[in-house]
Amino acid sequence: MKAIGIIPARYGSTRFPGKALAPLAGKPMIQWVYERCQSTPVLSELVVATDDERIRSAVQAFGGRAAMTRADHPSGTDRLAEVVAPRPDVDIVVNIQGDEPLIEPESIERALAPMVEDRTIPMSTLRVKIEEAQEIADPNVVKVVVDLKGFALYFSRLPIPHQAYSTKGGGVYWKHVGMYVYTRDFLLTYAGLPRTDLEQRERLEQLRVLEHGYRIACPETPFDSIGVDTPEDLARVEGVVRERGLA
Repeated sequence: MKAIGIIPARYGSTRFPGKALAPLAGKPMIQWVYERCQSTPVLSELVVATDDERIRSAVQAFGGRAAMTRADHPSGTDRLAEVVAPRPDVDIVVNIQGDEPLIEPESIERALAPMVEDRTIPMSTLRVKIEEAQEIADPNVVKVVVDLKGFALYFSRLPIPHQAYSTKGGGVYWKHVGMYVYTRDFLLTYAGLPRTDLEQRERLEQLRVLEHGYRIACPETPFDSIGVDTPEDLARVEGVVRERGLA
């Protein structure tokens, strides 16, 4: 089985233009993501998929691999599909977020595990237990509920499940961790599926998969990453990097 990791990275960003190249402890952020994922033995290849020459040049400068893609893709999923469409040698594709410089390599292995065990599963992602109460009501924190076998039932920006009656301990809420794993064939299918109502109302692309009747495995991880959406987020991550002695 050949699994490759792809990091979609575009220069344009509403809240933080050029964040892929933003300096973090002496290196561009995309380099942090690439180098942390490079140590994952389950990946045969790692490539940055971009539509910007500046990002490609930066990746090549630190010795990474980059692939140029069209500039008109509506999502990172479509960018991935362009990269793997001419690659019949690929079995599994891991979509790695380019704005999570503290990603744990073990998370990739955890996300991949269900699809290694059961080759009929088309897609996998991750969930982490919510420990901070304020995150439950935060619409920027996506919640997920799963069935008894660990497959996603629904994703929402609202607190799910709703707790109609008080229960001892309050129950568990799960945060969705935005790492996705697909079979190559399903990725190409997914990119061609029409957008759906719930997907657009929640602004959550993965709901398209559920609305069209496909399964998403959702194994647990203990690792909660920090996404960088603003310069303030980057400053926070830099503080963590310095605190952990990573730079």
